[in-house]
Amino acid sequence: MADYDLVIRGGTVVTAADTYRADVGVRDGRIAAVGEQLEGVETLDAGGLYVMPGGVDTHCHIEQLRPNGKADEESFATGSTACLAGGTTSVVTFAAQFKGHGIRDTLAEYHRRAKQAMVDYSFHQIITDPSDTVVREEIPEVVASGVRSLKVFLTYEPSHLDDREFIRVLAAARRTGALVTVHCENYEAIRWRTAALMADGRSAPKYHSWSRPKVVEREATYRAIALAEMVDQPIQVFHVSCPEVAQEIARAQARGLKVWAETCPQYFVLGAADMDRPGFEGAKFMCSPSPRDKATSDALWDDVRRGTLDVVSSDHSGSSYEGEGGKRIHGNNAPFPDIPNGVPGLTTRLPLVFSEGVVKGRIDLNTYVRLIATNPAKLFGLYPRKGTIAPGADADVVLWDPGKRVTITNDLMQHTIDYTPYEGMEVTGWPVATVKGGRVAMRDGKVQAEPGTGRFLPRAPYDLIKPTGNLPDGFDASAFA
Repeated sequence: MADYDLVIRGGTVVTAADTYRADVGVRDGRIAAVGEQLEGVETLDAGGLYVMPGGVDTHCHIEQLRPNGKADEESFATGSTACLAGGTTSVVTFAAQFKGHGIRDTLAEYHRRAKQAMVDYSFHQIITDPSDTVVREEIPEVVASGVRSLKVFLTYEPSHLDDREFIRVLAAARRTGALVTVHCENYEAIRWRTAALMADGRSAPKYHSWSRPKVVEREATYRAIALAEMVDQPIQVFHVSCPEVAQEIARAQARGLKVWAETCPQYFVLGAADMDRPGFEGAKFMCSPSPRDKATSDALWDDVRRGTLDVVSSDHSGSSYEGEGGKRIHGNNAPFPDIPNGVPGLTTRLPLVFSEGVVKGRIDLNTYVRLIATNPAKLFGLYPRKGTIAPGADADVVLWDPGKRVTITNDLMQHTIDYTPYEGMEVTGWPVATVKGGRVAMRDGKVQAEPGTGRFLPRAPYDLIKPTGNLPDGFDASAFA
């Protein structure tokens, strides 16, 4: 008699710590055993493949609402399809706040829209207007509901917060037991550079990178860390683009501060030169912070190996090239400040990091699993339910062919965006099956899951993001902020 609903047989199991041959037995949607000669009602042959935890993408924008009442074109259904096609089974996406409004109603709308998801999901609550009501009433409610991370922007109109507003969010997070995630770029410096570039007639897509040099990101990162240290509030710095920023984070970590950081595949394989392609093609590569150059990309791997950058997310924030809301919404000669920002990347995150990292000898297999699954699950309170292969964990698994060579095309992405910035790149290593909750959700590129099979992941308090207890003069000003 079969002991398991599903057995993944004959593969090489890879976790954050170990690599070994074993079968994986699944019962009632969870991993029940890892061993030899397991028997299941169904069997999935993993011979010659790596069996790894499903990817956990903790920074992606899916069906994000806009102030005009519309939403990003990537829906929870299409975004889930892209995730499963690329081996990702869990995401943390964003619930927006609009200035002058609260956060309860929009969060409820995200929950409604997310009922179409096929991957498990949670939210970061964006805070753009930390009013007294939001800080004292709504943030505690949202965090208690299981949304245990807040997102702030130190740039972008109309989302950016000034220093005092940022401190209010840090203080609210400290009181409620939430992590704060930060987009670090200096708002006023970018405005000043952009105005000068426009006055000089430099408006093409390539000048997007000129408007936000490395120092703009480095200064804001230093400032974010300093203010978080004053409040004694743990933070994660989003999408680090260069070693100069990583150095600020490493110094903070060496002082014992709870500061974490992520980077993204675009900072390994894209560069500012891509925004200088003929015509308007450069718009396809615009994201913030800006991709830099090859030397910077190569050096960024050193910070990954040192552990300064311990998560790789997609920062999927796709706008199509054509169509309403697309990159060309204001025409082929639109100045760079008027071009929608962001690049798609849900499907390509795992293949690009594997090919650039493992295949090229920059990281080992276990580090790879830490970057794309285990560390993000730990940092955002999802581990050990997510991010590992062990008894008791959710049966979210990707079967990976390490030798499969694939030329990336937009057809393979299965997202709703009409292009991929990685078109024509060849990668080695590709998912051949994705198991979500004990069921085969993707096989050989065909997604088999049904909308509505994803589940909300409420996050309870967890020790990793507790404050250190080190406050200037021992005074906890957050109680009064």
